[in-house]
Amino acid sequence: MECSACTVAVSILIPMSLLYFAAPVIRKFVAGGVCKSNAKLHGKVVIITGANTGIGKETARDLARRDEKKIHILINNAGVMICPYSKTEDGFEMQIGTNHFGHFLLTYLLLDLLKQSAPSRIVNVSSLAHLFGKINFDDLHSEKSYSSSLAYCQSKLANVLFTRELARRLQGAGVTVNSLHPGSIHSELTRHSVILRNLWKVFSFFLKTPVEGAQTSIHCAVAEELESVSGKYFSDCSPAYVSSNGRNDETARKLWDTSCKILGIEWD
Repeated sequence: MECSACTVAVSILIPMSLLYFAAPVIRKFVAGGVCKSNAKLHGKVVIITGANTGIGKETARDLARRDEKKIHILINNAGVMICPYSKTEDGFEMQIGTNHFGHFLLTYLLLDLLKQSAPSRIVNVSSLAHLFGKINFDDLHSEKSYSSSLAYCQSKLANVLFTRELARRLQGAGVTVNSLHPGSIHSELTRHSVILRNLWKVFSFFLKTPVEGAQTSIHCAVAEELESVSGKYFSDCSPAYVSSNGRNDETARKLWDTSCKILGIEWD
């Protein structure tokens, strides 16, 4: 009996000890890339959507330490994820409406000021979920059928396609635009999914904090080496893989035209 008890104790203590010593390495890996730029934003103005919580709040805090006046950086960060079916006041499915159409329109309204403030930057917060996305032009607002996860993936793919087409149209204007995946973050974005909320609590050790998740947004906003880089997608402060759907120029142009038509705007 004593030998059995010793065996059990050893079998428990060894993995726990390994985990204890490996924890700092695991956390460093989970944290991902860090923005190393010390660029100051004297005389610059930054607009960040969704800055009340999560990575938007931490991005705003960091940039505010470098910041003063005018519009030089627009970070389209606001977002909802895997929420029950609902529509915005304008009749858009909530996820495509918040994650894409809202940012599309805001960028349109601010673009002249961004051009006048050139060199300036636009940063669109997308997600790894774009890899699983497809733009359903026949049912863009999920009125025929609705999957909260597929609607989210569609909206994040829309961010990547919007970035790609806008970068093409802004060549030579002194305004760059890039998109990014911030990582899996322990934030309030999972508020609409009980399953995800519980999973996030269980695996919180393996998730980024909001400060860690904000690093790639900050990198895209201030890194000196990205001054002339446009139309790219980043993760952990480095260029990352984009799905074939996210690289489809025909789909990007069609989404652009469809968005303009739905929003009732003309964008040269």
